[in-house]
Amino acid sequence: MEKNRISHSRRQFLGTVTAGSAAVLAPMIVPSSALGRDGAVAPSERIVVGGIGIGRRGGYDLGCFLQQKDVQFVAVADIKAQRQGEVKKIVDTHHGNENCKTYRDFRDVLDRDDIDAVLIATGPNWHATAAMTAAKAGKDMYCEKPVTKNIIQSLILADTMRRTGRVFQAGTQRRNLPHFSFACELARTGKLGKLQKVYAHPAGMQAMMSGWLVPEEVPDQDVVDWDMYLGPAAWRPYNKKLLDGFNFEKGGGFVGAFNGGGVLEWGSHCVDLCQWAVDDSLPPVEYNAPKNGELMARYENGTQLIFREKGWIPLGSCPVRFEGETGWVEAGDSGKLVLSSPELLAGRSVEEIGGYPATFHVRDFLDCVKTRSQPKGNAQAACNAHIACHAANIALLLNRQVKFDNATNTFIDDVEANRLRSEALREPWRL
Repeated sequence: MEKNRISHSRRQFLGTVTAGSAAVLAPMIVPSSALGRDGAVAPSERIVVGGIGIGRRGGYDLGCFLQQKDVQFVAVADIKAQRQGEVKKIVDTHHGNENCKTYRDFRDVLDRDDIDAVLIATGPNWHATAAMTAAKAGKDMYCEKPVTKNIIQSLILADTMRRTGRVFQAGTQRRNLPHFSFACELARTGKLGKLQKVYAHPAGMQAMMSGWLVPEEVPDQDVVDWDMYLGPAAWRPYNKKLLDGFNFEKGGGFVGAFNGGGVLEWGSHCVDLCQWAVDDSLPPVEYNAPKNGELMARYENGTQLIFREKGWIPLGSCPVRFEGETGWVEAGDSGKLVLSSPELLAGRSVEEIGGYPATFHVRDFLDCVKTRSQPKGNAQAACNAHIACHAANIALLLNRQVKFDNATNTFIDDVEANRLRSEALREPWRL
């Protein structure tokens, strides 16, 4: 592997042992796991992984990584001391050792030369900054979504991954589920006729902005590092509601200052699928204020992207619908497809996997780390889908139409909208 210095040194060493020196080493007993026998993966083929901010969602992701035999998880950084200990116990129990190191500052994980890749599962406020810092440190990364907080950050993220050549996988795991993949294939390959409309269900359309909650006493830094938790976000007084997961109360939580707007949380899944359906094209160029529960955006070729508050056929969470001139398809988290005509299957069977598991998405990422290819949820795909969500959120906030120029990545003749493309970051976290 490109970054696995320990494995590289081991291969060099074994390749230079002479017959005479081998006799000296003969009494050593090499365990079968070190040779890749008995179903184990040889050290030279393992991917060494560290974690950054492994909370509730991150704990699920961690389990998906630990299921993979070629993963060696060795470190975790978290601003909560309790969480550090919890993750270490899980990892050490799985590997049967006590080798998982704990850190408060994620940069200590990135400084380790033995780590190939990182799992980033912090709050959304940190995703892009941690990912770009990891890329500059030479690490590949699996990054939970939403991966950016605004349009400019989306562009910088994609550019950083291009320049550094790192493998980036956004946590948009539905791209690696068979029924969603098939639905997008039908749309992308013209099986539905000329594509007219793609529908996303973002589970609510509120342009919520985050304010200050009632100040509470700040815990000791060794227990919770509040300043590190805020990171690049504007400073605000400590309040436990801001710290413990999603809090959609008015003026609080990840929405707004910590997230990027109300459209983005589920939108970064369902809009991402719509973007895949239109062949990962550039984002729409026109976004309109919501009307009758729908916010309509339009691509350059005339295809409409429609954000809809309510679903259609009950197919579970995150439903999407793609309509062409000759047919349509719907899919959701139930694992099921509904088609306008059975002929669209063309004799194929599509496996039904419900519950949006991330295991397949993690495997796609790990395979790409080894081959240096682009995973399904790569940085450019994530950038375009997130820009669509951010622009829709701006139209929602301003309650009027905005037009976006993909050549300049600006809103056309719109000072108000352009001010919302980015935000100031706290020192020292400027990108």
